[in-house]
Amino acid sequence: MTVKVTDTVAVVTGGASGIGEGIVRMLVANGGSAAIFDLDGGKGSELARELGPSVAFFPLDITIPQQVEAAVSAVAERFGRIDVLVNSAGISPASRVVSRDGALFPLDLYRRGVEVNLIAAFDVLRNVAGVMARNEPSDEGERGVIVNIGSIAAFEGQIGQASYAAGKGGLVAMTLPLARDLASHGVRVMTICPGTIDTPMVQQASEQIRDYLRDANVFPKRLGVPEDIAAVVRTCIETTYLNGEVIRVDAAVRMAPR
Repeated sequence: MTVKVTDTVAVVTGGASGIGEGIVRMLVANGGSAAIFDLDGGKGSELARELGPSVAFFPLDITIPQQVEAAVSAVAERFGRIDVLVNSAGISPASRVVSRDGALFPLDLYRRGVEVNLIAAFDVLRNVAGVMARNEPSDEGERGVIVNIGSIAAFEGQIGQASYAAGKGGLVAMTLPLARDLASHGVRVMTICPGTIDTPMVQQASEQIRDYLRDANVFPKRLGVPEDIAAVVRTCIETTYLNGEVIRVDAAVRMAPR
């Protein structure tokens, strides 16, 4: 059985740029509504104005629980419900555990990566799941869908990615427990792990690095684009038999140590 993105209400963290923006655009293009959770000062307001009344921007820092709770409540009040959550917000702090000059990985930097990529994602998830649990169920008993955006770094983290891999690996590891935990409320949970996606972060890299990332892919020999991930998010939403799964979207790349 499948459902449709049409008429769904989704929260998208990190929805003002990159993969998150691509997901917001996919939702709206298919008749859905989206609440963008992102930091103030970015493209959130501009994107909401561009896409019209089906999109609302909620500026917040997802690492602050009070802001998360208030924003989720505001979405439920504005749209009446929340059907979908896509946790796309993330950062990638990089450092060697011990650098060549003997400096240690700054503990605050490591902690910040895990705080944003894992703990804050879970905080948004638990608050949204609480709203989903009050939804009217479908004929199959479904009340909501949660898609966490992980990374292939969860499996092949490169040198300097200890914090990033820990956070994204945590999302991967809790996928099945979350699906089992929320099954009684009719909420499905998946994690998508993108490969090398042509986001603003990658666009700032040198052409040499971009060529390396492109050539590392098995096929197709191109960088991924946000629309690639958005298409899989749509599949996760619309295929109701899909649950508790981790999906790599990476052109079959297996990353080298560096």
